[in-house]
Amino acid sequence: MLTDIRFELAAAPLTLPNLLSGLRIALAPVLLVLAWTGQPTPFLATLIVALASDAFDGHLARRLGQASALGTRLDSWGDLAIYALLPICAGWLWPDLLRREAPFVAAVIVAYALPIAIGFVRYRRLTSYHTWGAKLSAVLVGTSALVLFAGGPALPFRIATCVLVLAELEEIAITATLPAWRANVATLWHARRLRR
Repeated sequence: MLTDIRFELAAAPLTLPNLLSGLRIALAPVLLVLAWTGQPTPFLATLIVALASDAFDGHLARRLGQASALGTRLDSWGDLAIYALLPICAGWLWPDLLRREAPFVAAVIVAYALPIAIGFVRYRRLTSYHTWGAKLSAVLVGTSALVLFAGGPALPFRIATCVLVLAELEEIAITATLPAWRANVATLWHARRLRR
């Protein structure tokens, strides 16, 4: 699988959407270093750039006619890299905050991890559904996490967590519905139509 991605990267044209997804992947270790060295302000600034790249890569790919299988996979890997590291980094930078919000942080971790694990078991690859619910929850969780890390209220993060859990339950249902791997499935309704 990793060899296939390397081959695709070598053969793929450098498009702005792919570069944005690649930037998100490259920013993951930067976020780790900034968190490990206790630099919350540069961490938040870098996280904003990473989240912005996530908001624009898919939109630009569709708008510029540059959507591709590689772009879809890069986007999914970029999302995984950022969202998997976020609890670790937050634990280093804001341990009291993480303890206070532990039930919601745990719900976020399980909600992200479970559909990925089920997808790997079913398809032997990362699911890349990019559902409407996942897009909404990414915006809500990312924005509310930034607000929370900057000292804002916890309520938006808690609401975003509930939206995320629902979106990820839909992804699990999509994985159970589709007979074979498929990228860019907007909703469970779309998955059921594809199954017919």
